[in-house]
Amino acid sequence: MKKMCEEAEKIMTERFGKDMVIALATAEKGVPYVRYVNAYYENGAFYVITYALSNKIKHLENNPVIAIAGGWFTAHGKGINLGYFGKEENHRIAKRLKEVFSEWIDNGHIDLEDENTVILCVELTDGLLLSHGTRYEF
Repeated sequence: MKKMCEEAEKIMTERFGKDMVIALATAEKGVPYVRYVNAYYENGAFYVITYALSNKIKHLENNPVIAIAGGWFTAHGKGINLGYFGKEENHRIAKRLKEVFSEWIDNGHIDLEDENTVILCVELTDGLLLSHGTRYEF
């Protein structure tokens, strides 16, 4: 990924460095699939809590290219299944996701103890951010 300029990174963090709903698209056999997900942005990547057996995870096993869109922003990225939410390597980001998603994370919708509850990381590869008439490309 081309490095995002400092101003664009600041806008991304302000806009998406909290619980945000974004559109996330994967593809399987040339067919696109899009869905809304709760996501959190940090340092050039979006993080999503999902289920290991979901279509989005199955799709990225064959094709890791993901497209996202939200709030005057669109991008492509590489989808990486970081694995079980509770594993040691995920401790830092899992703790942050618990904070960011605190309004709903304990509502029974997801089971953080289930080993099929995983973290999807979308490392941005290119994108377009619009803010107050300024266009940032990376």
